[in-house]
Amino acid sequence: MEEVKVMVADASHEKYVDTILETMAAAAKVRGTGIAKRTHEYLATKMKETKAVIALCGDRFAGFSYIETWGNKHYVTTSGLIVHPDFRGLGLSKRIKDTTFTLARTRWPQAKIFSLTSGSAVMKMNTQLGYLPVTFADLTDDEAFWRGCEGCINVDVLKRTERRYCICTGMLYDPADHPNEPTPIELPLDVIKRFSN
Repeated sequence: MEEVKVMVADASHEKYVDTILETMAAAAKVRGTGIAKRTHEYLATKMKETKAVIALCGDRFAGFSYIETWGNKHYVTTSGLIVHPDFRGLGLSKRIKDTTFTLARTRWPQAKIFSLTSGSAVMKMNTQLGYLPVTFADLTDDEAFWRGCEGCINVDVLKRTERRYCICTGMLYDPADHPNEPTPIELPLDVIKRFSN
């Protein structure tokens, strides 16, 4: 098999957005869990803003994730981690997670990074990076973030509990607890220049 490359996405990767959305929807259906639904425009904007990571095997889509800031950039989420079924079991999700984590830490070094997940594999990766399980009260109170849960099949649980908990587990990485800790990977200089301008 050809090498799978993991990179920070740019506008040229928009052609993969519909495949990414279809892969996300299919995975959520198989797992029987929720997923925050995103539009083509939303993911394309993430790519253009240097806030997305894509994995490609030649010109075939292999995986994806994106980041978003909340609460006046005091919080960052790494979201939408998906690996195409043809590329599962190769350690690709960890490579993507490490890249989105590094991207978030490099762009907003003081921001707390959080994740909502119902998947044990993501929980394990988060734990390895230094995330801790937290209550939802420890996460952003930015209403725009929580509106993203509206498309999830489990949103009724979130509403019934007045946003105290849901099916997902909240996990948080606080950089104050990890002073001078290096990121898992180095971002290429051209990527850093893209978001520094």
